[in-house]
Amino acid sequence: MPFAFEITAQDAKSAARVGRLVTPHGTVETPVFAPVGTQATVKTLSPQELRDLGVTLVLCNTYHLYLRPGVEVIARLGGLHRFMAWDGPILTDSGGFQVFSLAQFRKLTDEGVVFRSHIDGSEHLFTPEKAVYLQEQLGSDIAMCLDECPEPLDREVNLRALERTHAWAVRCREAHTRPDQALFGIVQGGVFSDLRAASARFLAGLDFPGYAIGGLSVGEPKALTWPALEAAIDHLPADKPRYLMGVGTPEDILEAVERGVDIFDCVFPTRTARNGALLTRRGRLNIRNACFADDPRPIEEGCTCYTCRTFSRAYLRHLMRAGEVLGLRLATLHNVHFLLRFAEEVRQAIREGAFLQFKEAFLATYEPPSEERRLENLQARLRRRT
Repeated sequence: MPFAFEITAQDAKSAARVGRLVTPHGTVETPVFAPVGTQATVKTLSPQELRDLGVTLVLCNTYHLYLRPGVEVIARLGGLHRFMAWDGPILTDSGGFQVFSLAQFRKLTDEGVVFRSHIDGSEHLFTPEKAVYLQEQLGSDIAMCLDECPEPLDREVNLRALERTHAWAVRCREAHTRPDQALFGIVQGGVFSDLRAASARFLAGLDFPGYAIGGLSVGEPKALTWPALEAAIDHLPADKPRYLMGVGTPEDILEAVERGVDIFDCVFPTRTARNGALLTRRGRLNIRNACFADDPRPIEEGCTCYTCRTFSRAYLRHLMRAGEVLGLRLATLHNVHFLLRFAEEVRQAIREGAFLQFKEAFLATYEPPSEERRLENLQARLRRRT
């Protein structure tokens, strides 16, 4: 079998676990953070740099690759791995989130979704069968069912969307033919615990090799996120990997790992880097601030990334203020390194039976953005998602 998943360590005081996900292109230790390579590239970083950083899983976006350069082009050139010169595991999303974020450019039916390209306005149709076909052509290791990702707070909207998501999951399951690609079902249901539980039970009955949890961290208050996640996980099989889509801040990873999530992806480290926000164990550091103009220290003392071993805060601020591309690359290197080492520390804490102590100690010094600022940032991210 090209795929296997086993739990290798389990925290005694929470649902946190360490696992090994075997794919045709390598083994992934979980919990894992996957950088996002929307256009078949993690912005500013080469595949060799990803390997050197220790990246084991990359996410690519079906919607964007379908529109440009086209999946047939990628398939003719040997598939996505060869096209982007990345020989490690790749996860592709179905394109559903991007399509549904184009509210003014799409029309939804039970058959699928008709949408207009954000690039040239041309009209396209995504059906469950087409979403599967596109990902099979790309040749990713892990593919996603087409789902409907609605606004999370309206119960009636989520109830209707859930019926369509479940019907589409059945059609995706029937359409999928590649034995060397794992197709994950996607749990939806907004912030409503009973809908999340019902969705998880239905999808578990289809016996997917893994399960994604979508439609969370898309604008809802955090107080509603975690009960909805718990309700989903409670009804998913314990021996299958669980993937929380689009979540990647340290504080959110800790909360989700505690509840039993294995896989994370997010544009957070790369996008914040390009905006001059650098990750440290005390929170985000805005390198553009004047106080760093003559600061000789690295971004974070003790960090072993190339950026921190080589350059000062003053130099990074200069590059950012001057609009130099090197500044974006060095900031991205640091932020991706930070999250990869963070995930490694999480895994080690679970193995040692000390996850909750690690979480408490980390959050005692780490200052996340306020809820108001978080929601502002999230809404801005969603507006730019396509």
